[in-house]
Amino acid sequence: MTPSTSSPGASERAFDSGQFTRSMGVVETLSLGFTYLSPLGAVAALMPLGLTTAGPPSIWWLPIVAAGQLLVALVFGEIVSQFPITGGIYPWARRLWGPRYAWLAAWIYLCALIVTITALVHYAVPFVGSLFGFTPTPVQTFLIAVGLLLLAMVFNLSGTRTLGTVVRIGFYAEIVGVVFCGLYLLIFERRNSFGVFFDAMGAGGDAPYYETFLLAALTGLFLFYGFEACGDVAEEVKNPGRAIPKAMILTVVTGLFSAGLAFIGFILAAPSLPAIVNGEVADPVSAILRDTVGPVGTKIFLVVALTAFISCALSLEAALSRLVFAFARDGMLPGSRKLSTLTGQGSPRAAMVVSCAAPTVLCVWVLAQPDSLPRVTAFAVCGIYLCFQMVVLAALRMRLKGWRPGGPWSLGRAGLTVNIAALLFGVSAMLVLIRPGDASLAFVDRWSVLIGLGVVLVSGALYMAMARPWRGSTAPSGDALEVAERGDAARNSVPTAPTETASVDS
Repeated sequence: MTPSTSSPGASERAFDSGQFTRSMGVVETLSLGFTYLSPLGAVAALMPLGLTTAGPPSIWWLPIVAAGQLLVALVFGEIVSQFPITGGIYPWARRLWGPRYAWLAAWIYLCALIVTITALVHYAVPFVGSLFGFTPTPVQTFLIAVGLLLLAMVFNLSGTRTLGTVVRIGFYAEIVGVVFCGLYLLIFERRNSFGVFFDAMGAGGDAPYYETFLLAALTGLFLFYGFEACGDVAEEVKNPGRAIPKAMILTVVTGLFSAGLAFIGFILAAPSLPAIVNGEVADPVSAILRDTVGPVGTKIFLVVALTAFISCALSLEAALSRLVFAFARDGMLPGSRKLSTLTGQGSPRAAMVVSCAAPTVLCVWVLAQPDSLPRVTAFAVCGIYLCFQMVVLAALRMRLKGWRPGGPWSLGRAGLTVNIAALLFGVSAMLVLIRPGDASLAFVDRWSVLIGLGVVLVSGALYMAMARPWRGSTAPSGDALEVAERGDAARNSVPTAPTETASVDS
């Protein structure tokens, strides 16, 4: 890999921020993406939503969304292979389009990540309560959520090696929780036939079922992102041009397998599935476990689930801190010099503190408005999908100009077709997410996702118009075609080996 395509270099930075250390391999990178995706957390949190909304057929959202997001992961794989730069969405959009476009994409991603982290730690709170035998009050919910955020920050501040170790533990916890639990329930505790996955059991009432089915889309759409986190830490990964695309693909594939197995196991083991679909069971996951594996087995599952939630929070905060760091390294944020500084352990400490503090502030809002959590979650998902598609669109635009991805990992001639298909999927997913809620809801509640996106877009555009943060940035932009062409020429003449430390020369 040539220096011009593999590292940010001096011209990529507005400030001398130091160096990351390349200590993460494919397994650690996969673990980061997988624990961010967190099949166990997503199934535990959103399987009840899918069942009460559309019944057991809601499981089909898992393969539908996984197939679409795999297309997006393939596009991202080609981009990160040419530009393995910390920050992911932001530097990719910048090199494919330009600084203003990248700023807006990163702003949306930053807001969506903050909201995602906040939603995740709140979804973990009932598991804490179930483990210790109490029902959390609103204040206790707030304190537990903030405690989980602080715990994740402490692990993150310990350095990249600690990050890699903890996410591997979380990865194994996820595998144990979803695969072994799903297999056990499927083999030894099955009470229902596979035919239930084609039986809505009256979900949706008299409404056309396709409308009911669309309402359950969040079951899959919330699950299948997180693979982009593999690229957020690109400068901390060995041989990133090849390792990260593989990790992204494996994240989606293993996520589908593990989440699907858990989903199938829980549904087929449910002793009172019609009651769950009718909303008569407050906590379906715990109820199914109590009836199948007993109180001891339930406690073991809850410990594994909490381990997975903590690891997921750690991965999310790591992704957010690297985005803030990359943003600041180009001088695009207030306080950029401080936010773009690395410690001696190669960690963006100030960016990590911000990545914990921002969700903590949002936790105050959820404390005041506890019923807003579902709307908060839906906005986070739609925001993530929007910034994903901004990168996919930028890649398609560059391809139409003649760009052939210049990294060591490429789709070849299939790249254009995959890029178009990924964009079509992403746009379709966003249209599903912004659909208005039930007509009986208030206007703000019906259109909460679209209103949230509007607020983020308008605030980002206003800041850009007033502050013009890109004016002082010297980082390259819109140069994907030129870099790919230079890379082709260099690879044909001077083969080089990847280094263990992020290069600072371009």
